[in-house]
Order: sequence, then structure tokens, then C-alpha cells
Amino acid sequence: MKEAISFGTDGWRAIIGEGFTEESLVRVVEAAAKVFKEDQLACGFAENATPTVIVGHDCRTDAHHYAELAAQVAAACGLSVKLTHDYCPTPALCWAINQDETAIGGIMLTSSHNPAEYLGVKLRMVDGGASSKEFTDRVEAYLGDIATAARGSFQEVDIVTPYLEALKQAVDGDAIRAAKLRVVVDPLYGAGRKYLAGVLESFGVEVVEINNAEDPTFDGLHPEPIPPWVDRGRKRVKELAFDAGFITDGDADRIGAIDEEGNFVNPHRIITLLVSHLAEDKGLSGRVVTTITSSALLTRECKRLGLELTSTPVGFKWIYGEMEKGDVMIGGEESGGIGIPSHVKERDGLLMALLLAETMAQRKMSLKELVDDMFQRLGKMEFLRQGLTLTNEQMTNFCDRIIPQFDATEFKGKLVKEIDRRDGIKLCFEDDSWVMMRPSGTEPLVRIYAEAETSQEVEALLNAAELVVKG
Repeated sequence: MKEAISFGTDGWRAIIGEGFTEESLVRVVEAAAKVFKEDQLACGFAENATPTVIVGHDCRTDAHHYAELAAQVAAACGLSVKLTHDYCPTPALCWAINQDETAIGGIMLTSSHNPAEYLGVKLRMVDGGASSKEFTDRVEAYLGDIATAARGSFQEVDIVTPYLEALKQAVDGDAIRAAKLRVVVDPLYGAGRKYLAGVLESFGVEVVEINNAEDPTFDGLHPEPIPPWVDRGRKRVKELAFDAGFITDGDADRIGAIDEEGNFVNPHRIITLLVSHLAEDKGLSGRVVTTITSSALLTRECKRLGLELTSTPVGFKWIYGEMEKGDVMIGGEESGGIGIPSHVKERDGLLMALLLAETMAQRKMSLKELVDDMFQRLGKMEFLRQGLTLTNEQMTNFCDRIIPQFDATEFKGKLVKEIDRRDGIKLCFEDDSWVMMRPSGTEPLVRIYAEAETSQEVEALLNAAELVVKG
């Protein structure tokens, strides 16, 4: 019996040697190649053209080997294929696709923030953006039962160097240089290692990079820029008395940060800071797009600045859909994926770290001072997310009965203002706090989220949500 292959919130992923095998990868790449070829007229390529697909990979076990296999299969399907000569961040692949007039899309071998034993595939579109559900549904429909034995040839290329040069042009290097910043960079053993540190050093920033060895086990860490996986970085920033810490995930498209006192600066606060920076310091305008799990802080900041805020279900592919419509200044999600479409219509953890450094430099404020100033303007909100592993019976009950039927006018003493069912269940309260429950699109669990003015309120909302989820 073949291993079931399905694309979640952003790609397909499975445990290496179990669900993720050479055979399963070949089946996925062949199916994706068929869809790319099917779409070449719609993407502006002539019927007899041979469009290019760019293949990249992160730092996981045998990732380059699997990427070579993917390149060979895609080439055998009638595509011209370029393969990164070394590991690369997902945003580097996306930027390369967007810059290459011959490229129709890309295939990234990564499992993003998942533990080290996972690997998977992200598919990227002609402009470098995330694949839509409609696209991946077609890929799933084309999955064959037998892996093709056909192989073709490909070209190895350096896509990282020109991408890093583009990053340097995207920020005010002189201001960063003048600020004489000192930062800890933590790539969590992922595809951002050495790259972000190198760009910062080119601006005269004093950098100490941790968790940057070539270690496909990630030394037991999950490459996700949230607590507790950021604790080494928090400790190091405090030990060195540095100005900040920047953390990227397994494929470097997500961002987390640490202030000079070792406090974790979550993505809610990062995107709110960056919206202010882009609008007020850089003079940019346009819509702000975020997912249903975004913070009340961002809503308040957009209202203060007179910016339109668009909300989507969870997953950057929905934000990408809004970017395709145009007039978007920035888009981001609670998990740390933030992107600026004028750069590329995709998340970029390296660019966001550089923009945070630029904000600190131009405003002549430390990261903690920036956050405190934001709280002064907008009020303070606390946030926490947890994952719940359920039995099959509980998961079925949650998806089939609780999501469509759950109703409440009051929850933990809070008046329910709205129930949003676009992606699970989100209860919005009169005081701008909220709690949400939804099945994960990347892992076999239910995620619960809560935001409120105090940590105690957040804990109470999460505890109550867990009872709801478990029936």
C-alpha cells in the first residue's frame, strides 16, 4: 500500500525513510512537473518552449542527494532544470525564480520548522510565490502509483550570492553601519546559517552566530524560532550584553527576535514594528495582509496609520493570493513568516532581520525600546500557542462536530463578540482578546492560540480551549 501523499498548509512533508522516500519524492516531482508543463501557456511561455524549474534544498539529512534526484526527474519530464549548488534559504529560491525570465516555478526540498527527521517539498510559482491549493490539488490528482525511472540532466547554479546582494540593496546599510550594532544570529542549524551573519557583518555589525554547525540532527533542536528552541539565543544575548538576537527557521523564511534583556520578541510584535517602520520611516503604503491568528496590536497599528488590513485563513498561500491582487505593502503570519511583495511575494526571514536592524539604526532605539514604545502607543497584549495531540476519535469529533456546531455567548467570563469559522474556530471578545482552535496544516495535531492583556488570561483561555477541543 502506497504512503498517502497530501499537501498541507505549505507543501508536503514526511519522516525520512518512512513517508519520505526516493520513490515518494519521484512521484511528487513527476506530478508537479506535469502541472508546471500544463500551465506554461497561462504563465506566458510558448507551447514549444522548455521553461525552467529551479530546485533548492535545506540542510537536512541527504537533502542535496534528494534535490539532485528531483532535478533529474523534472528534467526527464521536459523541463529545463537549475539546481542550487549548495543549501539555500527558501526565499533565495523564490527570489531566483522571480528574477529568471525562463523560470516557471521551483521545487524546494525542505521541511521548514519540522524536526530533523522530516523532509518534504514546497512548490513555488512563476513569480516565486507559494503554490495555491488549486495547484497542489492538481499535483495530488496526477500522483502515479509507480515512480518513473526516467532521468534527465540539469545545471548546477549559485542562486544565493545574487540573492544576498539584493538583500544588501533592500536596506540602509549606511545607517546600520553607523549604529555599530552587536547581534547574535541563530539559524537553528537551518538554511540561514552563515548567510544572514555574513550580510550583517558586511554592514559592520558585530555578529556572534550560534547553532551554525553542519549538523542535520539540529542537535536535538526543532528549527522553529519560538520558545523553547530560542533559549540558547536568549542566554547568549544576555551573556554578551548584545543589542539583539535574530533567529531563523529551518529554511530561513521565518523570523523570531530577542531584545537586549533576553526577552523573546514574537512575530506579532515584529510585524507590527515593521508596519510602522515601512509606513513612517520608509514612506511606503498599501494594504497589510495577515492571517486570522494575527494580533490586536497589528489591527490597532493599521488603524492608527490609516492602513487597510486584510485577514486570511492560516497559511502564507492565502497571503500570496492577496499579494497577487496588488496594493500590498507587507504580509505576515503569526508563525513568523513575513514578506514584502516588492522584494518577492514570499516570506523572508533574512530580510525581516535586516529590516529590524534598520529600524533600530534609523530610530536610534534598542529593540526593547522599540517594543516598549509600541506598547505605549497601542497597549500591551500577550500571546501563546500550543499544540494538542489527539486520538483519531477526538480529531474526528473536533473536525466534524465541534468546529461546525460550537457556539457560545460567553467564554471564561468574556463576552463573545464574534465566532469566525474560516479556519477552525476563533472566538473574538469585546476587549480585543481572542482564542482560536484549528487543525494544523503541517502536523497531526490541533493548535490552540490565545491573546489577551495578561499572561494569566492567556493561560485561562488556552486551558478552556483544550477542554473544548478534547470534547
